[in-house]
Amino acid sequence: MGLSGPIPARVDAATKQGLLGLVARANVDGWSITAACSYLELPKRRFERWRNRAGSGDLVDLAPGGNPVHQITPSEETEILSVFEAWAEVDRSHRKLAHRGSWLDLFWCSPATVRRVLDRHDLRFRTLKRSAKGEKRPWPDWIDDQSPNRIWIYDTTHWTKAGAATTVIEDVVTRKWVADITSVDETSIEVQAVFTRALRDEGLAPIIEDLNGDSDVGYDPDGDELPVLLVMSDNGPQMTSGSTREFMALNWLATHYGRPGTPTDQAWIESLFGRLKTEWPHLELIEDIKVLRAELGLRREHYNTVRLHAGIGYITPEQAHTGQGPRLWASRKTGLARARQQRLNYNRNNQPNKN
Repeated sequence: MGLSGPIPARVDAATKQGLLGLVARANVDGWSITAACSYLELPKRRFERWRNRAGSGDLVDLAPGGNPVHQITPSEETEILSVFEAWAEVDRSHRKLAHRGSWLDLFWCSPATVRRVLDRHDLRFRTLKRSAKGEKRPWPDWIDDQSPNRIWIYDTTHWTKAGAATTVIEDVVTRKWVADITSVDETSIEVQAVFTRALRDEGLAPIIEDLNGDSDVGYDPDGDELPVLLVMSDNGPQMTSGSTREFMALNWLATHYGRPGTPTDQAWIESLFGRLKTEWPHLELIEDIKVLRAELGLRREHYNTVRLHAGIGYITPEQAHTGQGPRLWASRKTGLARARQQRLNYNRNNQPNKN
């Protein structure tokens, strides 16, 4: 019968007949009805009920649910099917279809009822194929080292309570939070402002001035001269606008855009935003933009100079950005070796007295 463990409450008629026969034969062989039911893990009351039903040839269970008085009428089911035929390609959801029926004044029922009717008639919404992701663009060949201020990435996060947005620039190599700007607007003007501040603070503005000279021609991607650094971003309108592209070229910044709908291409900056809002959730409750700017300034200082970053070897972004990483890692390695030797010396000279 293919059964193991306790007998389910609902089994087919043939299984019930087989179980009744097993108990009957066990009873003939000297087993009591109670002992046989206990061995088969079949409740005795269920056995008695089945035996009574078997006498009248009624072992087939009725369909579950009975005949509820609140079930939909045949005409309502017909309307649901007609709306599906007319609107399935538009709505593509049983939830939308339930509301569509109400807006059309044809039927009123819950989305779950619509889903059950469609399942009963084996009707399915056609799933649209998502466009395949393109291949990830490799970094340019001139990115041949992993030094600070060679690859920057920037993006914008939003603060609903304050009605503001913050654009942050991060160094991909050292994870340093380079610069940010918080404003009620989210345009190319904010992008240019935050990059002007970042280039000045990182000491790159004089290099750009020397490259431009008196011509102000800017960086040419098809030319032989190399840019100051690579700037990564998604395809937001403020990142891809003509004014932003012109600003980047005039400041000798090469642009590198991620694939549409692929936030993992900007994983570095998405991780920064995720940590920012997870570790300091109070930021999303601030309503005053001035207070928000002050708080972000404190968080930036903490992120860069206090918080250890696993992705850069458990040092702070500021330490990585200033080239202190190798010295700190070597110091830790030396300290681990020294501590090990000290423990060996201590334990050799302080053996427990076995007496």
